[in-house]
Amino acid sequence: FLGFHPGGKLGAQLLTVGQLMHSGADLPLLSPKASMQEAILEMTSKGFGIAAVVEDDGRLLAVVTDGDLRRNIANILDKSVSEVVTYSPKSIPPEALASEALGLMNTLRVTALCVVDGAGRLVGLLHLHDCLRAEVA
Repeated sequence: FLGFHPGGKLGAQLLTVGQLMHSGADLPLLSPKASMQEAILEMTSKGFGIAAVVEDDGRLLAVVTDGDLRRNIANILDKSVSEVVTYSPKSIPPEALASEALGLMNTLRVTALCVVDGAGRLVGLLHLHDCLRAEVA
């Protein structure tokens, strides 16, 4: 159905996370050893309000969010990324429906989800605005 009616409302409900997510060079990525200055620059340059902290093998370890920055504003540049991050970040697989992701974001009250494969490696990032642009409801 999606192939014949890609622009329709029903078609939007059949979109997957993998079809809407950002990947590759668009991803805001940090090493666990990154400084907070690096984190802020990466978050600002990518514009998602979040940066993923990944291991050398690509496994998602944590995230730094705008909320983490606000909660730790006092002497933020003197802190390490590991002192500020949110461990066990919310994630979703790329084959999940975008409508499911939107519901999860609404329930969790977050604006972005990390997209991970079966091995826990970060493969993308889905932002609330991606779902809205695609008219996922």
